[in-house]
Amino acid sequence: MRVDVATPSSIPTRQANSHKGMLFMLGGMFFFAGADVLSKLLTDYFHPIQIFWFRQLALLLGVLTMLSIHGSAILHTRRRLLQITRGTLVVVSSLLFIFAVRHVPLADAVAASFVAPFFLTILGATLLGEKVGLRRWLAVVVGFLGALIIVRPGMNSVHPAVMLVVLAAACYAIRQVLGRLLADTDKSTTTIAHTALTASLIASLALPFFWLWPETRFQWLALLGVALCGGVGEILVIKALETAETAVVAPVHYTLIIWGTLYGYLVFEQLPDRWTWTGTAIIVAAGIYTLQRDRLKRRAPVSN
Repeated sequence: MRVDVATPSSIPTRQANSHKGMLFMLGGMFFFAGADVLSKLLTDYFHPIQIFWFRQLALLLGVLTMLSIHGSAILHTRRRLLQITRGTLVVVSSLLFIFAVRHVPLADAVAASFVAPFFLTILGATLLGEKVGLRRWLAVVVGFLGALIIVRPGMNSVHPAVMLVVLAAACYAIRQVLGRLLADTDKSTTTIAHTALTASLIASLALPFFWLWPETRFQWLALLGVALCGGVGEILVIKALETAETAVVAPVHYTLIIWGTLYGYLVFEQLPDRWTWTGTAIIVAAGIYTLQRDRLKRRAPVSN
């Protein structure tokens, strides 16, 4: 029987780390929502490829800095094709989301994107052979019912582009599955570096066909703001996952709907309707339930 014993001195340390990790994640969601609202604003002027290129810029500069300090050793991988595929999926999922927010209210798009964890559960069970119990499958079903309430197919109450968000969420989930596979052989810094370089290279190859020079100070500031928000958001999320357990900080991801709604109201004067709020509440409840089940399962004693 393995039992984890927490000493009195270790409990405050764990709690402090959890609180710090949650604050990092909260900040990450704040900046990601900022990048989303700026992306939506910029779709009136620029092609999604150009917006995405700027959104990747800060992360790319960070990776290039890492390469200058540590050398090309961080790029060593035994699964280069998987790394390239993961980077390509970053491009696809991001472009789908940017295309969608041009037509869909920001809060609606954020709410629909919350189906990603349920896709991840399905893919983990089918591709990775992870054991998924009846309760988690029920949570997946409930989560997708919540998504249907938001999307309301056939009712013409939500722009059809919201389905692009669902596709983006599916691509994101596949990305995460590839990340789990790569974690068996590659360091996280290697995966981050390959993802950033692959995504930036693909966007850079396409960029000349869609590039438009910003004509106003606002356009320049918005593009640089996308880069800054995207980069700071990535750093804060990485810090959150380094500081505290994933199961502790993951539910904070759902605060994205708060920032998305706030930004959507302040900038676009858009608020979700009651159906979107209802669907979001169902998805969040099912998602948090799934995360808590995972957390309890990992902490359960193992009998030898």
